[in-house]
Amino acid sequence: MINIQRLSEHIEQLSRIGRTADGGIDRFSYTDHDIKANELVAQYMKAAGLNVHYDAVGNLIGSDEGTEDLPAIVLGSHIDTVPNGGKFDGSLGVLVAIEVIHSFKEQGIEFRHPVKVIAFRDEEGTRFGFGMIGSRAVAGTLTTADLQRMDEDGITIEQAIANCGLEKKSLSSTRLNHVKCYLEVHIEQGKVLEAKGAAVGNVTGIAGPLWLKFQLTGLAEHAGTTPMNQRQDALVGASLIIAEVEKMTKRYNSSVATVGKLIVKPNGVNVIPGEVEWTIDMRDIDEAQRDQLEREIKQYAEAVARERQLGLHVIELQRVEPVHCDKILQALIKESIQEIGETVVSLPSGAGHDAMQFKDCFPVGMIFVRSKDGISHNPKEFTAEEDMLKAAQVLYKTMVKLDR
Repeated sequence: MINIQRLSEHIEQLSRIGRTADGGIDRFSYTDHDIKANELVAQYMKAAGLNVHYDAVGNLIGSDEGTEDLPAIVLGSHIDTVPNGGKFDGSLGVLVAIEVIHSFKEQGIEFRHPVKVIAFRDEEGTRFGFGMIGSRAVAGTLTTADLQRMDEDGITIEQAIANCGLEKKSLSSTRLNHVKCYLEVHIEQGKVLEAKGAAVGNVTGIAGPLWLKFQLTGLAEHAGTTPMNQRQDALVGASLIIAEVEKMTKRYNSSVATVGKLIVKPNGVNVIPGEVEWTIDMRDIDEAQRDQLEREIKQYAEAVARERQLGLHVIELQRVEPVHCDKILQALIKESIQEIGETVVSLPSGAGHDAMQFKDCFPVGMIFVRSKDGISHNPKEFTAEEDMLKAAQVLYKTMVKLDR
């Protein structure tokens, strides 16, 4: 029932738009590559029998009206990428959804519920440093102030939307109401499924990211003339804290923490570092556990700063609540996984997804697909054809159950 050859061809065709010299993809929101990619996906939607339109922020929406006045089943993901990204992240979810609808149409099966397939604009946040623009709009949480955020060239989101030739409409027109649920297929971007020998998995929830910026201030002095016992070395203090972050996090089963950015000043070979700034990205499906880890890290940092006579300033950059997938949807997904002969593996998502924007709007469910070696956001990102087929089959069977 699923045409895997057509799905594979769509994946390959879409991956050519924005392709880099080393086989990755640069496809950022509201750029020429993004416009061209959406036009191609719109063709796929039309071929699948969907009615196509763009909303106020440029979300591409393919709709089937259904035979009854019932809440809509919404499917989707994104087709934008990180710099030099892979061809499966986001795109697979959109194209699997279209293929499933196409398969239903070819068999002459009509939906009772309206169905919408959405390619959300700018999930990654690469261009404006502010992700999930499209899904925020659909959730009704995107504001006019958000549209004034700028890229590195000083172009606002609002201007970028206009530059795409999209008709200016009220943001309120993008919000979806009368929705039964949202389902998203996505590559795992990790190694859990691969380690368990599973092609697909049921997602239990999406970990909420907490981003903090630490600033530690000491005294920049001459490296050769300042005795070791008289130094206020900000880098040594930062190193102690960063090393402890890893130790603390390992005590929590589901928490992860990453120091991803580090700035040292003055950054000279013969100068004692006087200021260090770094970020910590903490995530957990258990919000209370994540916040407890945060408190422990801050307390340790304060103790190091006191002992070494350093100034400490902590800035909260982002705090997002974890999202738990709907238990009824999880049950349907797990049943569908069993029906295709796969062992059920349930796991949380450590990465963020458009689905998390709908936490307070309607039930959400996610189906993960195995990623080779867990690689993602990289030209080497790969998901096997047989795994894509199984993901499409699980979505197909879950849709049948939802439309009863």
